[in-house]
Amino acid sequence: MHRPLAIAFLAAALSASSGIASAQGAREHEARPFSRPTERVEARLAYIRTALKITDAQQSQWNTFADSMRQAAAEREKKMQEWHAKMAQRHQDAAKGQHQGEHRHPSVIERMEFAQRMHAQAIEHINARLAAVKPLYDSLDAEQKKVADAVLAPEHRGHGFGRGGHHGMASRRA
Repeated sequence: MHRPLAIAFLAAALSASSGIASAQGAREHEARPFSRPTERVEARLAYIRTALKITDAQQSQWNTFADSMRQAAAEREKKMQEWHAKMAQRHQDAAKGQHQGEHRHPSVIERMEFAQRMHAQAIEHINARLAAVKPLYDSLDAEQKKVADAVLAPEHRGHGFGRGGHHGMASRRA
């Protein structure tokens, strides 16, 4: 076999196996316990409810809060599934040699418009979360509010201001 032909054959085989491995990896990830947001949200809600010691009088506010958390988790899960499907399709297309054009870097305007969309979505998310958390928080007693300040805090996942996602609050409290 000619060397260039062998290299081309090897590249095609690797590309195809990469697409298969990627699709299998996504399915394996989805099969793990608590890998989906809708599964994790129930465990988180159970933890929060127990930690806050929700009373019967607070049940209505709790239900509103819990429903908003479930809805947000369902939306995240749907976006994850769409992204996995999109990536699987890209891998299949690449394996078949059907590239959808050359990869190009977005222009400065495209990057700024993308950032604008991401920030607008983040504000919508914060507003929806605040609308659900505020009535619940207002219904809590002083001791429950101390717990809520810890367990209802937004997750920063390593980004944000300052170190550790605390936004310098610990130093201000001292």
